[in-house]
Amino acid sequence: MTPAFRLAEIRGARIAWNQTGRGPAVVWAHGMSSSGYRQESSGQFDWRAVSSAHRLIRYDARGHGRSSGGRSAQEYTWPELGRDLSAVLDVAAPGERVGAIGSSMGTASILYAALAQPDRFTRLVLTTPPTIWQTRRAQIPIRIASADLIEHHGLAALERLTVDAPVSPALADAKRFVSPVAVRASIYPWVLRGSAISDLPPPEELAALDLPVLILSWTGDDTHPVSSGRLLADALPDARLEVAATPAELRRWPGMVVEFLDSAPTTTR
Repeated sequence: MTPAFRLAEIRGARIAWNQTGRGPAVVWAHGMSSSGYRQESSGQFDWRAVSSAHRLIRYDARGHGRSSGGRSAQEYTWPELGRDLSAVLDVAAPGERVGAIGSSMGTASILYAALAQPDRFTRLVLTTPPTIWQTRRAQIPIRIASADLIEHHGLAALERLTVDAPVSPALADAKRFVSPVAVRASIYPWVLRGSAISDLPPPEELAALDLPVLILSWTGDDTHPVSSGRLLADALPDARLEVAATPAELRRWPGMVVEFLDSAPTTTR
């Protein structure tokens, strides 16, 4: 049974979070339009092995799932979402160093949080990094057009344009290829606009992040290209990239993540 979510007043919003398992704390930061459990329930990821060895903190990002949010693009930019993540940890794991796992928007949130407070984290797992730098430019008009479409014709109009097929061959065995958007239609345009004006810091800033990092990319997904994983692996000083092209390779990720996190120190430096 899914543990009940708690609500924390965080930076002008009510953020929903819960935790499962025992042991060193690890936080999971989901992707855009999803929520704390939705990517797992759709079969994209399986973090049960993580919560068997760790205390896994899941939360619904601002404006997503059970969490509230406003109607301004700025509050959904990656730096602001990184500040939210740090504030969630102040509530859920005060004074603890934590591991972190993110997907797409959640990966970006983790990087911004870790750059601001590197001593707060032990190790980072960056799954499906989104478009960054050069490749991100092509996403800007798509995000803005999607936001405008929702405002003029409703969320269903955008959902009708979504192709019901795996975005990567690694997801061929997923339970569902398209998950319902876990953001209210009145807020989603602002989430999309916040994404449109977001990007990661330049490589020279990421080079200062001296933490062990595991990067997990899958093939065939233009919104989360392998090229982003390679760029991050080159920019971060202690990073390793693994790429999944098949469901069997994707099924290796949970064990790989646990092994990586278990080698992290849990005491304050």
